[in-house]
Amino acid sequence: MPTINDVPTNELIEVVAKDLLSSGAVKAPAWAAYAKTGCHKERAPTRKDWWEIRAAALLRKISLMGPIGVSKLRTIYGGKKNMGSAPEQTRKGSGAIIRHILQQLDQAGLTRHTKVGVHCGRVVTPKGKSMLDKAATRLAKDLKITIKPAPASDAESEVMKTAEEMTTPAAPEAAGEKKPSKKKHEDKAPEATQ
Repeated sequence: MPTINDVPTNELIEVVAKDLLSSGAVKAPAWAAYAKTGCHKERAPTRKDWWEIRAAALLRKISLMGPIGVSKLRTIYGGKKNMGSAPEQTRKGSGAIIRHILQQLDQAGLTRHTKVGVHCGRVVTPKGKSMLDKAATRLAKDLKITIKPAPASDAESEVMKTAEEMTTPAAPEAAGEKKPSKKKHEDKAPEATQ
């Protein structure tokens, strides 16, 4: 079965955005028509469905990198601000947009907040993973992408090789063999050069 890594990213985001729109999982607020996606942008997005596109991109990114928080997502969706004749400076993306979309994805049951070790942030739930995988499968079918599974014999042979390496003795002494003695070659005198 194809995964999100097996299909083109832009096409996958378009398909997932349509799924999010049809299911009603995300809905753009009234202020989204006038908001910029970061202080590095000069204008608001021109696409009517940019909110759903951003939500689909966030869902895919969380699936790949989760657990991930708002701060790192702001860095990912940031860009360079034009400073005129001065050098460009990197700016983060809008945190309000990312937070509102994540809250909508949480309410739809597609993501959840969790802590794994020292990492704290959002991860994709099984429902969200299922939505992404179904979209990837449909897209692969439409684009006629075939995924060839790895032959079981190769995977099994790798496992067998690893198991054999772990059971074979590393040193000859472990197998009961005698270690060759190190003899100094004192009998041979070096030939003198003439």
